[in-house]
Amino acid sequence: MAKQVSDLIVERLIEWGVDTIFGFPGDGVDGFFESLRTHQDKLKFIQVRHEEAAAFAAVGYAKYTGRIGVCCATSGPGGVHLLNGLYDAKCDLQPVLAITGHTFHDLIGMDYQQDVDLDKLYMDVSVFNERVMGPAHAVNVVDMAVRTAYARKGVSHICIPKDIQEWEVTDKHRSSGNVAQHSGDWSVPSTARPSAAMIQKAADIINKGSKVTVFVGRGALGAREEVGQLAEIVGGPVVKALLGKAVLPDRSPYTTGGLGLLGTAPSVDAMEECDTLIMIGTSYPYMEFLPKPGQAKCVQIEIDATRIGLRHPVDTALVGDAKTILAALLPLLKKKNNKFLKTAQERMKNWNQLMDERGTRKDMPMKPQVVTHTLNKLLSDDAIVSSDSGTIATWTARHVDIRGTMQFSLSGSLATMANGLPYSIGAAIAYPGRQVVCVVGDGGLTMLMGEIATLVKYKLQVTVIVIKNNVLGQIKWEQMILEGNPEFGVELEPIDFAMVAQACGARGFTIERPEDAERVLREALAHRGPSVVQAVVDPNEPPMPGKATTEQAIKFAKSLLRGQKDAMKIIKTIAEDKIREVI
Repeated sequence: MAKQVSDLIVERLIEWGVDTIFGFPGDGVDGFFESLRTHQDKLKFIQVRHEEAAAFAAVGYAKYTGRIGVCCATSGPGGVHLLNGLYDAKCDLQPVLAITGHTFHDLIGMDYQQDVDLDKLYMDVSVFNERVMGPAHAVNVVDMAVRTAYARKGVSHICIPKDIQEWEVTDKHRSSGNVAQHSGDWSVPSTARPSAAMIQKAADIINKGSKVTVFVGRGALGAREEVGQLAEIVGGPVVKALLGKAVLPDRSPYTTGGLGLLGTAPSVDAMEECDTLIMIGTSYPYMEFLPKPGQAKCVQIEIDATRIGLRHPVDTALVGDAKTILAALLPLLKKKNNKFLKTAQERMKNWNQLMDERGTRKDMPMKPQVVTHTLNKLLSDDAIVSSDSGTIATWTARHVDIRGTMQFSLSGSLATMANGLPYSIGAAIAYPGRQVVCVVGDGGLTMLMGEIATLVKYKLQVTVIVIKNNVLGQIKWEQMILEGNPEFGVELEPIDFAMVAQACGARGFTIERPEDAERVLREALAHRGPSVVQAVVDPNEPPMPGKATTEQAIKFAKSLLRGQKDAMKIIKTIAEDKIREVI
């Protein structure tokens, strides 16, 4: 059989090192899927139950491997379904390639079936967006799509009309300017770094500071050793944005953990008291938690020049790879008195004791912290942990400690629900020998619950921990604490997730009492194959900020006075939490 356009595309992806594609079939990509079938010895196709999950799995694959994640979907609704996962990639700067079908090339715009103009639909989400026009165009488009996704850290989109996928490869219609084999399947990370003068200016600012706080995000994940050295030299704490949770171990003497509503009190203190701020690889959005303008001098290290000064006034900026820049900067820094760091360490010691106390509570209903606190003790040192959006992000961020070569991620800037399980699919496919765990809420899991069947189909070693409180918890507490309103529209119809897991062919477990948590979690983690643990927890346990503000307290009081359901139970729970904190 003669080679077709789809063969060119698949073979070029293989030459780029692509080994996995997540997707869902449809008649708009039949030609492409035939090529996937005939090349399955070199390129795995992972069939999900919803195209959105394919995009999320590709994002998870990209985040945990550093390689491009690839997903595919049919024309029309299939391409539409990919979008939420692709926006997750865009917002978190991940290299992802989406391949979609289209209707017949000579019926586009003729109101034919599934005639959705995906080229236009993807204009905002993508850094590269092109329709394949024929055999002579295909390889050029693939090369540019992959190269651009890597270089610009974003989404590339290739749209292939249904009939063009099956066109025979020929140079008959190649234009004279399109020299055959002119495009190379090669790219390399940038090693550019600022001038020596710029690095010296940054060093001078840091050397003059007496209370230096280092703030790291995902862009510092490859510079763990250098970040630790920086903290030691400047005598200041390292605060971690959530996507940068794995930059340093959570029990490192140099870190105060996360920042913001799900962060720690010592991190808030470090930001409020510093006179110098070093931001590395983060565009953390919640500016109210950063030093007030004029309070601290700021040095920002960032690979994307468009993000310099995006969140905080900058005194000097160093554009490039964090590890490369820090290697040049560290020798220019003067060793400081570490009094500021010691203060942070004392505060962190108290914070960790508080988290230990909250995570070992025995009262009923079971507290959600008990689940993640217990899970933390059972995780391998190379575990890959994914979280979903919601209150579970708080419980995971505060009670799962990064150590060893562990990896952690969730939907950062988009903060979408439903990403946790598909992220774990991407992780398990990329690292079949590692422990993979996702911590999700009952709201987020329900959105893409069919992916439990995907775990079973491919026998993926994934443990799903679903925190079940029958409510959209994060939204509930935001309505109360941020808006001052009673909860509304957030109650969920209960689902027995253990039974759902068993119906899909996975193991299902249930935890209802704190004393059973370790036994059940240990059994689930040891199970060969996918498992789902539903942990039934107290819906009235709030994810309190590390340091609550007066405004938040006032809004919370207003919500109770305006008719909040179970107001007395909530007051009792918070009172018990605060009493324990004081003790």
